[in-house]
Amino acid sequence: LMALGPRYEASSEASFSSVGLPIGVFDSGVGGLTVLAALCRHLPAEDFIYLGDTARTPYGSKPIDMVAGFAFQISGYLHRQPVKALVVACNTATCAALPALQAHFPVPVVGVVAPTVAKALAVPGAGRVGVIATAGSIRSGVYQDLLEQAGRPLWAKACPLLAPLVEEGLWADPIADVVVAHYLADAPADLTALILGCTHYPMLHDVIARRLPGVPLVDSATATAETLATTLDSNGLRKAAGTGTVRHVVTGDTAGYDALAARFGFPQAGATALDVAVLTAHDPRG
Repeated sequence: LMALGPRYEASSEASFSSVGLPIGVFDSGVGGLTVLAALCRHLPAEDFIYLGDTARTPYGSKPIDMVAGFAFQISGYLHRQPVKALVVACNTATCAALPALQAHFPVPVVGVVAPTVAKALAVPGAGRVGVIATAGSIRSGVYQDLLEQAGRPLWAKACPLLAPLVEEGLWADPIADVVVAHYLADAPADLTALILGCTHYPMLHDVIARRLPGVPLVDSATATAETLATTLDSNGLRKAAGTGTVRHVVTGDTAGYDALAARFGFPQAGATALDVAVLTAHDPRG
């Protein structure tokens, strides 16, 4: 599991002054706000910059190399702010680029996949572990590889309509029940746990739970927050005290984002707009 976990070697850029820097967090859209909320709860003294790439969402239906490019562009932009750590709060981007990001940037880079798999494997029972995720995440095989390495039987299902449904704010709409029922119709009866393999999916928790009563649903928010806290501590980067702030940046419509962010628990997001061209100019690979 450590292959997709935090990997960081101290460099000349890491110093005591880095402690006061914010943490960069990014996602294809609003789904990563579920992770951001957990980060704010677990690390209340920390400052965060959240970048939602709403102009190019969804990532799950795009070629994996394209998503990796987006991840490098955003990480390059955030690193130059500067930030002391990066959180890839997007399952598809984690699957596409995490090891490469960790190798390139001289700050800790934490993804959402390995912490979530570890949490699912900790659920009591030896039955099948289910994974629902974007088409890109399922195609990458990352979840499947990690579960197979752990010797666990699995069931994996691509659910391409779920993230766009959440981006439209329809997680409480009757259409959510119809779409979830469609995707879970062939879920096996022996599931020990179901991984919600997209940061958008926690907004559909109750709908999914009604379709799979008694099956523990595992999402990435808390597990990723715990992993980041451990990573900051091990590198001497955690702020000891203070009240943290969050800056929201989006590549698409700010008003629409702010309205959705309020429903995710950020009622005064006040997002600022960022042109995608600025991101493409920050691709550190040239």
